[in-house]
Amino acid sequence: MRTVIDQKLVKTGEKDKLKEYLRHRLVECGWRDNMKAYCKELLLSKGLEQYTMDDLIKEVTPRGRAMVPDEVRADLLARIRKFLHDYEK
Repeated sequence: MRTVIDQKLVKTGEKDKLKEYLRHRLVECGWRDNMKAYCKELLLSKGLEQYTMDDLIKEVTPRGRAMVPDEVRADLLARIRKFLHDYEK
């Protein structure tokens, strides 16, 4: 099911629009600045040489996902549902 939805989103170009919308909303709500500060904090506390990019991504991803405001999640989900509803017509 998830694959089919993803294919529809990609095929119509809606996935790129949703990604851009999400980026905008995350910047707007301060999520990006919070994550940037968290990454800096990690790198300063443990040292740059202690992390590869993959290590840093593994460490910050769970926190980043948890920090996405519920309002942004709900809004994005509503947009996906609307797209699927309109696509089926």
